[in-house]
Amino acid sequence: MVVLVAVITTVVSLIGTFWVQGALVYAVEDVRDGRIDSSIGDLYERVQPYLGTLILAGILAGLGIAVGFVLLIVPGLILLTWWCLIVPVIALEGKQVGESFGRSRELVRGHGWTVFAVIIITVLASAIASGIIQSIFSFLNPFFRYWIGGTIANAIVDPFLAVALTLMYFHLRDSPATEAAAAPPPAQEPAVAAGEPPAPAPPAEEPPEPAQDA
Repeated sequence: MVVLVAVITTVVSLIGTFWVQGALVYAVEDVRDGRIDSSIGDLYERVQPYLGTLILAGILAGLGIAVGFVLLIVPGLILLTWWCLIVPVIALEGKQVGESFGRSRELVRGHGWTVFAVIIITVLASAIASGIIQSIFSFLNPFFRYWIGGTIANAIVDPFLAVALTLMYFHLRDSPATEAAAAPPPAQEPAVAAGEPPAPAPPAEEPPEPAQDA
């Protein structure tokens, strides 16, 4: 019974986490024009079609990053930096699971250290805030302290991290370097196939004959 309750709680928490993250992505997009046009219900409704993709991509990213940390810390940090934008990529661009990893890597390319610094600063600030919130419930036994305090801390801290990554997504997506990389190459004239004679040049115009005196 306890195991079943733990599994149900984990599943509900996982769904709720990605649903909130997706809604926050749309909220940030909504307020970029200086006004709020969508209600909270509208934001959650927009996330619903992508919820399964968000959960699956999040689980795969978490497993990959965890393996990277277990094998060697550096690969885990690299994967964390490369894949930090999969939620806004899925929610705003409608990418599938496999495409979201490549698209996130494409956006981060050339800005890896900046993105990594933002992640570290945000995670440290979130950890400090979470520790402060959990310390408020220090009078409870350890189980309830981490359960209640951790739940409240995550409810306050996780949105901050989601908003920071979404703002980073918009910054990288709209940067001139990213737009230039995504622009299609200029059209080129077709090359002459091997063995084919070059196209004949247009005949030169003959100079007009000089007028004869009458």
